[in-house]
Amino acid sequence: MSETPPTLTRAQLHELVHTFYADVRADTALGPVFDAAIGEHWAHHLERMVEFWSSLMLGSRGFSGNVYGKHMALEGVEPAHFERWMTHWHHHTRHFAPDDRLRLRQAAQTIGRSLFLGFFNRSAEFIADDDGRVVVATS
Repeated sequence: MSETPPTLTRAQLHELVHTFYADVRADTALGPVFDAAIGEHWAHHLERMVEFWSSLMLGSRGFSGNVYGKHMALEGVEPAHFERWMTHWHHHTRHFAPDDRLRLRQAAQTIGRSLFLGFFNRSAEFIADDDGRVVVATS
């Protein structure tokens, strides 16, 4: 049995990253955390995020960096930030083809669990309701 090839494209990832982070920047809780870390370097950050997601989802291998270490250096991160970030991600991935949407969300959840563990020293699951609002369940 062969695996169905993804329909995801780099152009879609570019659009996803740019629209997603526009909402993150406008979010009253997330925006200040990201702006404190990124400052005036948003254009560079967005292109790195396109490379990151392209590497992850398309196997492009164009990204290199220490994702975990960069995030662990952020100050003021709270569990509610994860809920908001994941809620935005669910919102922005809802129109993708089902297999691509699932892969995008699973990748974000894997990354989110790792970062949550790093910040708060406890496991987390991200649970979305029917409207795509995400809550963190910890153990």
